[in-house]
Amino acid sequence: MIPTLDTERLILRAPEAGDFPVYRDFFADAAASRFYGGPMDASAAWRVLAADLGHWALRGYGRWAVVERASGRMIGGCGLWWAEGWPRSELTWWIVPEARRMGYAAEASRAAIAFGYRTLGWDLVETHMNDANVAARQLAEKLGGTVLMRERFPDGLERDIYALPDR
Repeated sequence: MIPTLDTERLILRAPEAGDFPVYRDFFADAAASRFYGGPMDASAAWRVLAADLGHWALRGYGRWAVVERASGRMIGGCGLWWAEGWPRSELTWWIVPEARRMGYAAEASRAAIAFGYRTLGWDLVETHMNDANVAARQLAEKLGGTVLMRERFPDGLERDIYALPDR
């Protein structure tokens, strides 16, 4: 069972089949999905949605669909993720372009971080930063993140590992 998290402006809920058009459109947009594996065609975006659901079953945590409370519109995904072959888990998020710069990524991330510490009992919630993703780095710092170390990942990129506090 995937828990639902509520924040002031957002609902973080289980992804569902009806969210597919948002996944499809986001991942088809090369600029929007650049740091999230895109661009990709509709069938690959479907697999991302399926993986988001499956991750919960395999690991007991994962990414939620982020829904704007006022409109009921799904605007992205956020949660805790550990891809097979990667060195550890991380906080990850994506927000559709028209919902960016409204503080939604920070609000959803705070809820996911709290879930990691308070529900899962983790000692550390972290995120792994692609050097070119300036906006994500700024968000990690806004969340109080501090660089723990730098590490090379299985995709060949070196990334800064940010520790994220529970606030």
